[in-house]
Amino acid sequence: MAIVMRFVDVQGFLQERFFEIVHVKDTASLTLKKKISKVLTRHNLHIRDLRGQGYDGASNMRGAHNGLQALFRNEFATAEDEISIWQFFSKLTCIVNLISASPKRHTELRSAQAIEIERGITSGERETGKGANQMGTLHRAGTTRWSSHFESICGLIDMYGAIISVFECMVNEGSSNTIRGEAGGSLMAMKSFDFIFILHLMHKIMGITDMLCRVLQHKSLDILNAMNLVSSTKSLLQTLRVEGFDYLLDHVKSVCMKFDVDIPDMSTQYKGARRSCQQNDNITIDHHYHMDIFNATIDHQLEELHSRFNEENGIAYAQLCFRSSGQL
Repeated sequence: MAIVMRFVDVQGFLQERFFEIVHVKDTASLTLKKKISKVLTRHNLHIRDLRGQGYDGASNMRGAHNGLQALFRNEFATAEDEISIWQFFSKLTCIVNLISASPKRHTELRSAQAIEIERGITSGERETGKGANQMGTLHRAGTTRWSSHFESICGLIDMYGAIISVFECMVNEGSSNTIRGEAGGSLMAMKSFDFIFILHLMHKIMGITDMLCRVLQHKSLDILNAMNLVSSTKSLLQTLRVEGFDYLLDHVKSVCMKFDVDIPDMSTQYKGARRSCQQNDNITIDHHYHMDIFNATIDHQLEELHSRFNEENGIAYAQLCFRSSGQL
């Protein structure tokens, strides 16, 4: 088995090098994974730093559940960026459920939203015109409809100030310690830099992928159009990865300043929950948000698109479409 390493050097250039030839007793995916992991460990390389995989179309390589690619993906799916995203959506669900559980809170949200809209129009932050500044509702994210997650995120961004006002009222006037505690926890989460950063990052990513999600859910699907949309989605995500971090960070900082949320010093050393306090390295908070969350989240999305819509599948879909129309 030949192993080829693709990496970005310290100057930021993409490099590709032949790494090693390894003898294997069989070609089972688990055997190959153990051999590759052993080689990487010997050279002090970690699976959690893996950002992409390239294989041929054999089932032991690209199998959705037991293929080599799936085994590696499942292993590094517990990396900190994955945990951060999971925690964000868990908090988002709690926020939506807490507001939606009571008709009274829903009414309070609409009143707070009306005040926020009026304030935004007066200050010039909101545009006026037909259809603009309509009262919205928070959407629960469905487990089987990915576009509902995007709707939930859009609603939270649009009503962020109003939701903060409702939670502050619940903390001060809640009917029980449980209500006050839940509202306080949600308020603390929403007014954190980490939550706001991931909220707007997922808004960017899902804004790119939402059209593809909706197209793939149509009962009558134009395969060629769908594959073109997959290609353009990958391209837009790659552009966001290369050019989008500084813009996103500036936008997040402006949101934090507007709502009086503490902004960390991005140049200081990052001390995460999964990092040892004795660890001597130069990982800054800026590096953590740029590499461990921003880049890693986009890379994971790109990896999913590459895995589900690879070139072999694309060609097969195109051929099927041509044959069905009598052009082949």
